[in-house]
Amino acid sequence: MSSTTLALAASPSAVRSRIAWRVLLAFAGSWLVAALAQVEIPLPFTPVPITGQTLGVLLVGASLGAGLGGVSLALYLAQGALGLPFFSGGDSGGDFLRLSAVTGGYLWGFVLSAIVVGALAERGWDRSIRSSIGAMFLGEVVLYAVAIPWLMQAADFTLAEALEKGLAPFVVGDTLKLLAAAGLLPLAWRVVRKKS
Repeated sequence: MSSTTLALAASPSAVRSRIAWRVLLAFAGSWLVAALAQVEIPLPFTPVPITGQTLGVLLVGASLGAGLGGVSLALYLAQGALGLPFFSGGDSGGDFLRLSAVTGGYLWGFVLSAIVVGALAERGWDRSIRSSIGAMFLGEVVLYAVAIPWLMQAADFTLAEALEKGLAPFVVGDTLKLLAAAGLLPLAWRVVRKKS
């Protein structure tokens, strides 16, 4: 690389442009998850609805990486807690993030899931469809590792009840969302890497 290229890459305007692009990407990721949260199917036998959020979480984590993906999902939670209608069904408020909230574990689990998927993507797990699916599956495991114990204490469920009401109804849908996220990943890369 020539000294001119290095000087241009390190120029204040180039740095500001890259930072602005990363901030925009972090907010765009949070808005994608918020939009997908509005795809909601309430189920009569569980307090947890089916939503499109997981698709966004996996895609954001894999395309933005661990750091920026985690920031994006933290922004999602912050905007929803501050009153924007970002949670499922247009809900908002800090009460949804409390230990007593039955869906709080899913919301906090989104952040960890995006970080895990992003970290695996940074290690090359996003190079093939098979390894992308593997990374996203592990992200789902992390999500439910947070959500199920949280649901148990918030709803006073046994482990069997929490698995029956908080995991079993979502396995097929989450598998489809995982496959969709892996399939959309090349498109997401093109958008993310425009100015990176």
